[in-house]
Amino acid sequence: MTRMIADEMRDRLAALAPTRLEVLDESESHRGHAGWREGGQTHFRIRMASPRLAGLSRVEQHRLVNRTLGDIVPRIHALALELSAD
Repeated sequence: MTRMIADEMRDRLAALAPTRLEVLDESESHRGHAGWREGGQTHFRIRMASPRLAGLSRVEQHRLVNRTLGDIVPRIHALALELSAD
């Protein structure tokens, strides 16, 4: 059975010791738009709070999350990040 991308994201983001983590698959709301494909798993939103983000600029926070997700990022079409240190 193929593993869900959202589950892979949650597992990898655990390395950042989040105090709050939501990984939302918003693919269905993008049906018919660029990058959408049957079965979803194309458009995601991550809402995360982690003390590891403290002192980082918004760009540095996004880079850290993207590095943490690694090879997942090229497999999806869109990723929205809502990040905070608290």
